[in-house]
Amino acid sequence: MGAGGLRVRAAHTALSAALALGLLLHGTDLRRREERGELLQPVLFVLLVLCSVLLYLKVSLMDPGFVKADEEGQAGKTEEQSMMSAPVPGNIKMRRCGYCMVKQPMRAKHCQLCQHCVRRYDHHCPWIENCVGEKNHPLFIVYLSVQLVVLLWAWYIAWSGLHFEQSWDWLQHNIFLIISFLLIVIFTIVDLLLLISHLYLVSCNTTTWEFMSHHRISYLKHSESENPFDQGVILNLWRFFCSCHLTTWEKIYFHRDSEPV
Repeated sequence: MGAGGLRVRAAHTALSAALALGLLLHGTDLRRREERGELLQPVLFVLLVLCSVLLYLKVSLMDPGFVKADEEGQAGKTEEQSMMSAPVPGNIKMRRCGYCMVKQPMRAKHCQLCQHCVRRYDHHCPWIENCVGEKNHPLFIVYLSVQLVVLLWAWYIAWSGLHFEQSWDWLQHNIFLIISFLLIVIFTIVDLLLLISHLYLVSCNTTTWEFMSHHRISYLKHSESENPFDQGVILNLWRFFCSCHLTTWEKIYFHRDSEPV
């Protein structure tokens, strides 16, 4: 979380503010409503942009689920209880991280950019300059959803100000709206694809890292089921969005793998 993270967050905030201000000041539907004294939609748009920026800062600055050294004793007890409650395959071993030397809970992974092990590691996101893990993944999806609403609304607003004419003067006068519209289209496509992919992964109770590296992860390679953490779409979504505490994934894993087929 150094100077690079500060620059990324400052760039995101500045870009959001510049696009919102530009759409308010140019000849868009939002500007025309403002001139007529119809302030409800302009105020709602500004508040939505502000909400999106605050969510972005919250997700990028919060602890994604770093595994701390003082959790090791508790992790050891949890592992012991899990192993006593179900037979454990001999080829599944809880390992100690070779970088930060903490004992990794199941589904944790070391991030070399953050220099920490992260619980239920999904991926390191360069746009928020933070890992997406067990603690901030739900809020990350909320942020993507709010950001998509902002982008779709901004897309409509930018389009409403473009009345195409074949002249150099028109191009010079509308260059900001044209660039804004193209940027909004790109960001909308990226945001939509991210949101769809993450909702799919969450509904299956898997992560980006597990989905991409299934063949290299020992607890997935040696599991009798394709996804030992999948408990059905409804329970997966409920556990992901509504659980108020960290999940003991070892308990779910060993319970599922010990069930008769």
